[in-house]
Amino acid sequence: MKSLIFAVVWKEVREIRRDPVTIWVAAGLPLIMLYLFGAALSLDVKEAAFAVYDRDGSAQSRALAEAFPNSGYFRRMHDIRAAREIRERLDRGQARLVLVIPEDFSAKLATGETAAVQTLVDGSFSATAMVISGYAAAIVQDYNLARATRAGAHHVPVTLESRVWFNAPLKSVNYIVPGLFGVILMAFPPLLTALAVVREKEASSVEQIFVSPIRPWQFIAGKMVPYAAIAFIEMLMILVAGLWEFGIPFRGSLALFLLATTIYVFCTVGLGLLISTVTKSQLVAMLLALILTLMPSFLFSGFLFPIFTMPEMMQWYTYLFPARYFIEISRGILMKDVGIETLWPQFALLLAYTAAVFAAATRLFRKKVVS
Repeated sequence: MKSLIFAVVWKEVREIRRDPVTIWVAAGLPLIMLYLFGAALSLDVKEAAFAVYDRDGSAQSRALAEAFPNSGYFRRMHDIRAAREIRERLDRGQARLVLVIPEDFSAKLATGETAAVQTLVDGSFSATAMVISGYAAAIVQDYNLARATRAGAHHVPVTLESRVWFNAPLKSVNYIVPGLFGVILMAFPPLLTALAVVREKEASSVEQIFVSPIRPWQFIAGKMVPYAAIAFIEMLMILVAGLWEFGIPFRGSLALFLLATTIYVFCTVGLGLLISTVTKSQLVAMLLALILTLMPSFLFSGFLFPIFTMPEMMQWYTYLFPARYFIEISRGILMKDVGIETLWPQFALLLAYTAAVFAAATRLFRKKVVS
């Protein structure tokens, strides 16, 4: 069985070697795409979820917390009961801002002193973080104005200290480049592998596969391995380029990131093979690969537009695309230093997606190719 798979792998390697364009596409275009988007792309976001850590529990602190959702810019998602929950909410993306109100908040207001509150902002999306910080400052300023007007005070009742987590400089490149890893791997490997089976069909050599002892799953596995290796090398190239050229942080586990990359590259090449099994020409296969992989990875993965800003129906729709899972893993590991205990849902969904793609490609291979 291993020898049969190896035979397909070796056959595909020789075909790739005879096609230098494939090598140049695999090596050159990802780097060009990385530099173009990493240097030129800048984004903005409109809304954010937030959590409240109210240590005071007074009417005054509740009024300040309620001013955030009342502004229309925030959705109150969680009430935090312990300081350790703050990191968890931000790590999981369940809150983009955490409002921390100290226990002496109402007491200082009652004595005429200035009370300080703190906001902790998720800087994974720098554009989002800047907007959120601005909204928070404006809301606190409105709260001060309303309270001073009622009380006739001439001092500032509340001051705001804002801290940005994960991306303190608010550099957009720090979240664009980790997102690009998922987009690039979804753009080029499926495009290359989409031609694999179609090329066999157009050359009428696929019939030889059916008269040989090799099974469909062995043929599909043999086709996947060379392109998965190329995609993995692509990932290493753009990772090194991103770290060296743009200076993006890498705070998490390299081994965990490489594990996610391995699963993802098999998923992407599997999608290309799945497309090739249901098409009969290389042109159609290329167009279908672009429509089903590249475009959704731009729009519905969280790379260009934060998923939490999309309509609820579209947020559910994003689960159909594996780039979403890998980009969440990539940004989580590189920027937040989160581990498998936080990212296991994304790993599980990505692994299940890969298995489903492989199974579907294997099943459709014999059914569609000979038709």
